[in-house]
Amino acid sequence: MKRDKKAPADQAKGRFGRLPWTFPKGVVSVFRFHEFDRIEGEEIDLVLREKRPGNRRKGFVPSYEYNIVLHGTNIAVGSISLRIGNNENIYYGGHIGYGVHEAYRGRSFAYKACQLLPPVAKAHGFDTLVITCNPGNIPSRRTCEKLGARLVEIVDIPPQNDMYRAGERKKCRYVWRL
Repeated sequence: MKRDKKAPADQAKGRFGRLPWTFPKGVVSVFRFHEFDRIEGEEIDLVLREKRPGNRRKGFVPSYEYNIVLHGTNIAVGSISLRIGNNENIYYGGHIGYGVHEAYRGRSFAYKACQLLPPVAKAHGFDTLVITCNPGNIPSRRTCEKLGARLVEIVDIPPQNDMYRAGERKKCRYVWRL
């Protein structure tokens, strides 16, 4: 069901409590990365580029940053991030962010890369992930729908958010049950 819903920053902050980031129930607040350095698929693999620690001051949660490479090679066709935690930035930016190099688009690499992430997310206690995209980004919306993610709302980005300052105004919020 598509609907526009305003989610002001103070309302979004209330969803996540007073901490800069929170984790799923049962996950301790001391964050530890797991060993998911290379995740192999049939057509593509994910090769860990960086385990990025969170930055509470900036509101950044810890994340795994991967290159999407052709299977069995190190030929990069794009990148994908898995962000671990929940806060206002995740509300608008999602747990997963991806991009595919223009020469490799149209081959479902973003979809295939997302399909490789559930073991990492589950190791951190997640059974659902949020993926966001701009309403006009039809390829990304198709990727979410192909994954079986459900569009739960289209939200206005608040003016104090970095995405707003970069020119973005709305985000489609999809929930993907793993």
